[in-house]
Amino acid sequence: MQRHPGYTPRRGSGLTGYERVLARAGLGPVAGIDEAGRGACAGPLVVAAVALDPRRRSGLDGVADSKALTAAAREAAYQEVVARALAWHVVVIPPGDIDRLGLHVCNVTGMRRALAGLACRPGYVLTDGFPVRGLAVPALAMWKGDEVATCVAAASIVAKVTRDRIMKDMSPQYPEYGFARHKGYSTPSHMAALAEHGPCAEHRRSFANVIGVVRARAGLPPVEVPAGVTLGVPVEAQEEAGVEASQETLQGMSAEAREEMLGVPAEVGEDQTGHEAELSYG
Repeated sequence: MQRHPGYTPRRGSGLTGYERVLARAGLGPVAGIDEAGRGACAGPLVVAAVALDPRRRSGLDGVADSKALTAAAREAAYQEVVARALAWHVVVIPPGDIDRLGLHVCNVTGMRRALAGLACRPGYVLTDGFPVRGLAVPALAMWKGDEVATCVAAASIVAKVTRDRIMKDMSPQYPEYGFARHKGYSTPSHMAALAEHGPCAEHRRSFANVIGVVRARAGLPPVEVPAGVTLGVPVEAQEEAGVEASQETLQGMSAEAREEMLGVPAEVGEDQTGHEAELSYG
């Protein structure tokens, strides 16, 4: 199938290539959606949507994948994005909702609500990682979208900086865990503190390593899970750099086993997420 030459991103076009092509096709403004905190075992999931003004996009020199930036560079890029964006909106989903509904349901619902919260209606949406149904706007899921599209990278930065600030603000309330350092990811020091003090209200009790600590402290044997199910074991991560550690919930367990272990309903509809805080501009 031939592609129209005017609607094909060129190699070397940088992070703005997809947005420029979509704008030429009359599908602007283009919004990007991304999340932060998916792999953490403590703290909220934060989802951000950002629609960039094509006339001011060239000034976003510091925008890149949030995980590739230092904390200082992310803060500077955040200020650039919120000052130049056509609109932006953030949804903060607490750990209780993640435990009650499941991580993926909260992620998808958060993406829908972040997009719906924009003050402008985008002509097209780019999402990071996986497709999202029910956006009511044409959309494309992009593998590592925060590395190839400016609007997704901008959303990644807004989500990451917002979440980092939340974790730093809650750190004095729970000083024994060091949330300001590791932001709730499964670093060695966080796992040591979790084992010593047990989980607090901000820990995700549906995550396998948190479940393991709860059971160990109660003198219960480790959970038996089906073959092939990956537990959220602690992983090595650089605390000061805020590297996100991968983490898996017990999605592969049977509904009965999950409900017995967590004491929460196993089946909940996608649209029942609640209690999230929302921040927006535009």
